[in-house]
Amino acid sequence: MSYCTLAVVGNFTYPSTSTSNPNPKVSISNSTQRRKEFVSLLKNCKDANQILPIHAKIIRTGHDQDPFILFELLRLSSTLSSVNYASTIFQLVHNPNVFLYTALIDGFVSAGSYSDGISLYFQMINRFIVPDKYVITAVLKACGSRFALREGKEVHCQASKLGLSSNRSITMKLMEFYGKCGEFDDARKLFDKMTERDVVASTIVINCFLDHGLVEQAIEVFDRVRVKDTVCWTAMIDGLVRNGEMNMALEMFREMQKGNMRPNEVTIVCVLSACSQLGALELGRWVHSYIGKHHRIELNHFVGGALISMYSRCGDIDEAERIFAMMKERNVITYNLMISGLAMHGKSIQAIEIFRGMIKLGLLPTSVTFVAILNACSHGGLVNLGLEMFHSMSRDYGIPPQIEHYGCIVDLLGRVGHLKEAYNFIHNMEIAPDHVMLGSLLSACKIHGNFELGEQVARILMNHGVVDSGTYVLLANVYASSGKWKEAAQIRAKMKEGGIQKEPGCSSIEVNNEIHEFLLGDLRHPQKEKIYNKLEELNQVLKEAGHIPATDAVLHDIEDWEKEQALAIHSERLAICYGLISTKPGTTIRVVKNLRVCDDCHSMIKLIAKITGRKIVVRDRKRFHHFENGNCSCGDYW
Repeated sequence: MSYCTLAVVGNFTYPSTSTSNPNPKVSISNSTQRRKEFVSLLKNCKDANQILPIHAKIIRTGHDQDPFILFELLRLSSTLSSVNYASTIFQLVHNPNVFLYTALIDGFVSAGSYSDGISLYFQMINRFIVPDKYVITAVLKACGSRFALREGKEVHCQASKLGLSSNRSITMKLMEFYGKCGEFDDARKLFDKMTERDVVASTIVINCFLDHGLVEQAIEVFDRVRVKDTVCWTAMIDGLVRNGEMNMALEMFREMQKGNMRPNEVTIVCVLSACSQLGALELGRWVHSYIGKHHRIELNHFVGGALISMYSRCGDIDEAERIFAMMKERNVITYNLMISGLAMHGKSIQAIEIFRGMIKLGLLPTSVTFVAILNACSHGGLVNLGLEMFHSMSRDYGIPPQIEHYGCIVDLLGRVGHLKEAYNFIHNMEIAPDHVMLGSLLSACKIHGNFELGEQVARILMNHGVVDSGTYVLLANVYASSGKWKEAAQIRAKMKEGGIQKEPGCSSIEVNNEIHEFLLGDLRHPQKEKIYNKLEELNQVLKEAGHIPATDAVLHDIEDWEKEQALAIHSERLAICYGLISTKPGTTIRVVKNLRVCDDCHSMIKLIAKITGRKIVVRDRKRFHHFENGNCSCGDYW
């Protein structure tokens, strides 16, 4: 190359001007024509590698300092995920103006390099280049994303001195910045000073509150918005879902429908997420039918993945598989969702087939893929295949195992009773075990009756330091199962001293598009009398069928008749009874429980399904149980 030499920068070969060949002089008309040509060529680039020959030609023809061409070059390089290349170009600019600074700061922000964007802005200020509204909004976005409160306040002062703080776009970016940094008073002052507090400004404030879990304050602002658009409704629904307010999110969606406001793709995905977590299958089906009626919402990766997740988590794995088969294009995220869904429902072989099909298509698995496939092996008791998959992660795909993958193997070994092997596996790991993994092994020790090893694991857990309420309960249960009531009582006393409360068992069931929740011995439901009458009727039928309550599941030192009473009012039983009295014969009953189903409830539900001729689907903390004809899909181990 006669006019430039090549220097390697990152993954790109960067053309740099040769010192022995100064740029040739060009006429103004020729320069203008060349500029148009280069800008047009750059705008047509679709890949970062296409930039290189164009840039080389720009240098050869002496246009490497043209600010218009440089702006397009910086913007394009940043857009095509080559911000390092853009940064190197910028370093060779003799006199960068505010527009070139803006282009690169935008590039840093888009790439998530917020600190670099902030540093570049202050470099610009130190060179006495006056900022405009575009660069100020760009750097404020970086400050908000980086929670750089001090730097953001400096930018605010500079904007005020330049008379730009009243600019609408800057005001809104300032509100967003202060909101992200938790400075709500400052954000609210800016909002209150706005002469035009429209839906866009209100949505920014709503998002700020919801990002920090301040649901009531967000609703207060939302309620005051007179004319709400789809974006405002979606922001509110999304924020409620992110803050765990699923019922409120679905109610908000119903209000949106009453107001004849059409949801967009993002709204649909947020609502499907709420349905997934609540197990609201009927509402999820309605949303699915809505998508079918409105062709502007496509069954793409985004919506299709949300539907697969919703149907999987709401108990209809067959429909999830149908959606997967219908999708014209699938990416690795779609495959991950399908594999994970099949694993939850105990369809381990089908999950493995989907995984192998993905590999044949040339799609590379991710860390998430291996969590899903290892879970499938665990639920299916496929020890050899699970270990092979685990070793193939780093060997074949260069993915180092993380704590979740190690945990899956411990769960797999514990599930099939290979307790010593699981214990040794933990000791030989390259990373320290967490309380979730140790709790999984402790649970396996309890199930398989190895209380000696269970006590060893319990001691490790107690010395571990980070123990949640579920782990404390499990520890107490292990001691109680082996008849060590004193030790069990000590664990419960320790919980009380530490102010740690046991998570209450809660079961929910969807009937006529409404979610009904039940706690242990719940008396709040309007139809409580009918529910308990049905429960008593079932207990009698079950007794006649030979069901003997598994009182050893109640791990308290009390009389057997007291244990039987405690078992009889578990939340999933109340939810099932409500399902039996409020749905037509033959209808599948679907229940979601936040904790693991106990042994006695599990055996009882199998009998109820057989006696009533109903299919009962229960989603607990670990997996799905499909009860039908006196059997369960989990094979009595979960």
